[in-house]
Amino acid sequence: MEIDFAEYQLSSQLRGHEDDARGICVCDNTGIATSSRDRTIRFWTLDESNKRDYTLSKILLGHTSFVGPLAWVQPNDEFPEGGIVSGGMDTLVLVWNLVTGEKIQTLKGHKLQVTGIALDGSDIVSTSVDCTLRRWRKGQQVEEWEAHKAAIQAIIRLPSGELVTGSSDMTLKLWKGKSCIQTFLGHTDTIRGLAVMPGLGILSASHDGSIRLWTLSGELLMEMVGHTSIVYSVDAHSSGLIVSSSEDCFAKIWKDGVCVQSIEHPGCVWDAKFLENGDIVTACSDGIVRIWTTCHDKVADAVELDSFASQLSQYKCSRKRVGGLKLEDLPGLEALQIAGTSEGQTKVVREGDNGVAYSWNMSEQKWDKIGEVVDGPDDNMKHPVLDGVQYDYVFDVDIGDGQPIRKLPCNRSDNPYDVADKWLIKENLPLSFREQIVEFILQNTGQKNFTPDPSFRDPYTGSSAYIPGAPSKSSGVSKPTYKHIPKGPLCRLDVTSGVSPFQRLLGERHSFSFSAECNRHDFSVLCVLVRRNSSDWSASSGFDVIPVTGELT
Repeated sequence: MEIDFAEYQLSSQLRGHEDDARGICVCDNTGIATSSRDRTIRFWTLDESNKRDYTLSKILLGHTSFVGPLAWVQPNDEFPEGGIVSGGMDTLVLVWNLVTGEKIQTLKGHKLQVTGIALDGSDIVSTSVDCTLRRWRKGQQVEEWEAHKAAIQAIIRLPSGELVTGSSDMTLKLWKGKSCIQTFLGHTDTIRGLAVMPGLGILSASHDGSIRLWTLSGELLMEMVGHTSIVYSVDAHSSGLIVSSSEDCFAKIWKDGVCVQSIEHPGCVWDAKFLENGDIVTACSDGIVRIWTTCHDKVADAVELDSFASQLSQYKCSRKRVGGLKLEDLPGLEALQIAGTSEGQTKVVREGDNGVAYSWNMSEQKWDKIGEVVDGPDDNMKHPVLDGVQYDYVFDVDIGDGQPIRKLPCNRSDNPYDVADKWLIKENLPLSFREQIVEFILQNTGQKNFTPDPSFRDPYTGSSAYIPGAPSKSSGVSKPTYKHIPKGPLCRLDVTSGVSPFQRLLGERHSFSFSAECNRHDFSVLCVLVRRNSSDWSASSGFDVIPVTGELT
């Protein structure tokens, strides 16, 4: 049966948050409050000139970590323009006056993240990952009890006054005072969102990917399945429409248990709420809050629609994989201007929305097109790509000190000492890290029994490969003794500790003096330093004299 339904279109984009927009609170016809991972609550008011756009009215600062649940305090003597109650990762519940934008109450008691807030008359009720439900009155805690045996993730107040909680224990509970009068069983994973379905009962959203409609007696009336990942929130409108938001980047609209529209977003959709007029508000991980409407006269202009289409396209491109590779990580056609190094070397480049493979033709000195790269059923990035070149491995290396992660590529056939030396020089890092890099490569490529090639020549000093702690050359070549390095995808180098006097010189461009015992490794480091620093020397800068004394060991 065909369902009569008008599709939602983008009406407005509210920009301001600097990180994920996490929660939404519809403040009657006064405005919209949103919470964020950026530690702020922002209050938006409707632009009366066009009844479509929203203006940022206030920024509420006070939480020390990301902010989640919000609740609206209707205007009264204490709050002439209304107030906001917020809960955060910092375990605090804060009460805000919208006239001043200042917090007027800080409610301390929860031991862990605050996950839900409901207003019960003039009382504030909050829930937390600490499994407790707490009631606050005039800034003081008046009740506390353990409502679930696992983290509580959501709470709502029914029009009849009862409270409903949803938990990581996969149950909903209906509360009258501190007494649980009904437990709802059926979800197979954490319950994350709750809403009142007018005239019918309770809606629940779960990590199991479903939305369920329950009667107050615990009977399951309907199960809505369509999301492909965690469902974070659910809301209902008096018209009978339901909206849900999910980690799968979609907000879905449901009517009579059927999904009638899926609105794709450029990121995880953390929350979705109906406005009284039927418009929908969504909070996305890209930090943007969006308004969606079925009214043609409130649809965004062409510029804004194009902007959203571009955001969505870029995000989808960033998530798209070809042959197990992220499309956005592939170089463009300009990478084919660089000659290959061996016959048959492959390079994958980005052409539009596709990845195309090329093979190096040594005899003709050109790249031959192989064809478009597509995902296979078991593609698991067996051959990662860096700068358009396929490698057996590409490791992440964290050098600390706030520096960006560096990429270390290598192939199974490469000499790990050669790889380490070239990479350290390229990245302008101390050669003293050679042993740690080599150990990391060997342990993470399954080459623990690797024996150094005696014919290997250091391309920077001309000497044979130096292995710290290894016997002298006259005693023959033996396997190095490896220290334990935790196996994992990330190699960490501490560039600020354990640095010898020679190693500290790397990267320095001023005069220095030191006294240290010099071994062969230190001497090779010094040679590299002198070569590198003398490459751009000019007579006008004068001469540096480096006295070196002592025997090479």
